[in-house]
Amino acid sequence: MEVNHTTKQWKIDTPEDHRLNEAADWLKDGKLVAFPTETVYGLGADARNDQAVKNIFEAKGRPADNPLIVHVGDVEAVSELVTEVPEHAKKLMETFWPGPLTIILPVGNQLASDVTAGLDTVGIRIPDHEIGRALLKAANIPVAAPSANRSGRPSPTSAAHVITDLNGRIDGVVDGGITGVGVESTVIDCSMETPMILRPGGVTREQIEDVIGPVGVTGKLAASEQPRSPGMKYKHYAPDTAVWLVREARNMAVIANQLKDQGKKVGYLVSLERAHEMNLEQPFILGSRENIDEITQQLYQKLREIDEHDYDVVLAESFSKKGIGEALMNRLERAASEIK
Repeated sequence: MEVNHTTKQWKIDTPEDHRLNEAADWLKDGKLVAFPTETVYGLGADARNDQAVKNIFEAKGRPADNPLIVHVGDVEAVSELVTEVPEHAKKLMETFWPGPLTIILPVGNQLASDVTAGLDTVGIRIPDHEIGRALLKAANIPVAAPSANRSGRPSPTSAAHVITDLNGRIDGVVDGGITGVGVESTVIDCSMETPMILRPGGVTREQIEDVIGPVGVTGKLAASEQPRSPGMKYKHYAPDTAVWLVREARNMAVIANQLKDQGKKVGYLVSLERAHEMNLEQPFILGSRENIDEITQQLYQKLREIDEHDYDVVLAESFSKKGIGEALMNRLERAASEIK
């Protein structure tokens, strides 16, 4: 993709800022505009515009068989994009929207074909970010928006991350500050009789089951299978530096010493408690184990910071998969080049 311009930035502090109208007009004109959600920054384009959607894939270097999530400003917009909204999907919308939950439904004929990567379903959500949602309402169109990063890189939780990855490759970015949840939305497929979680995220399995009862959880895809949701198939969220995820705490020092004996420079991506237990110097601290939400929120920021140093390998701590920890560990496992 030819890079021949500088990406415009709008620093927006309130959803009433009139400059959001310009960003909304750019979306309606087929341009690529990144914007904040409560999870990560999304790279938006008119989901009905074939060329605009193709430009998302080109800007990100995204595999063509990886479907996009469509963002809308209100529930009323959903019925225009799908053929059916089952009762369990309605209950989830009422409970978790706006919020970090993407619901997969049978697709209608309004969207560009590349949005669904040829599937007969589409993932839709309403983000819980005042500025992001104000942009969607001002544009009043369905907006396809994967994370606003180069494909495979850690997802962006600030406008600065977007610029680092995509400056000159996209038209604009709405800077609405740091995102809150820090990992992408949960994706649940409601096009089947028993809904199935395809990607863990900001809404936990326990929260979902409290509303609609038992749900399935997808397993790992085979290399030949097409993903029904982003985040299912490809290596994601990874810095350029090798990250080794260490399952057992007692093994971290042993592995570190083995690497050091080989002349490797070793870094650590750990909790505050682990840093103190191991008396580490200048580790990448995610936060306290007592606050798994903070650790999750800090993950992508710290993964990006890793490449600002010259480590050969960074050893990452494992965490409980309870609650939001399931999404945290999903991202760490996909970011890791090795799991020890």
